[in-house]
Amino acid sequence: VQLQASGGGLVQSGGSLRLSCTASGFSLESYAIGWFRQAPGREREFVAVINESGDLTYYTDSVKGRFTISRDNAKNTVYLQMNSLKLEDTAVYFCAARPTLNNYYRDHAAYVYWGQGTLVTVSS
Repeated sequence: VQLQASGGGLVQSGGSLRLSCTASGFSLESYAIGWFRQAPGREREFVAVINESGDLTYYTDSVKGRFTISRDNAKNTVYLQMNSLKLEDTAVYFCAARPTLNNYYRDHAAYVYWGQGTLVTVSS
């Protein structure tokens, strides 16, 4: 059972990136998927989450209106479209899975499976 986050890279402020989260060994269809990020010297923080069917999403305030989480269960993939990127979005981004979406979705300890992370660097 493994999650794989990809799509990170170097982008200028105001630019866009799309991150992908794929799974091997199990189907993402039965899991709520969250994106978290961790900047150097800071704690891991919640970014966004999507429920199993894809009709419910939540975002942290700092990315609302700029980031969009979506999923394609046929492709066993969850995406994080990041637009209007800011310097403060620089971090390693992780995807994580938990069986259902509940009130603890902002807590990284509530997630069962984690990917290895992909680095997003926003430059001025």
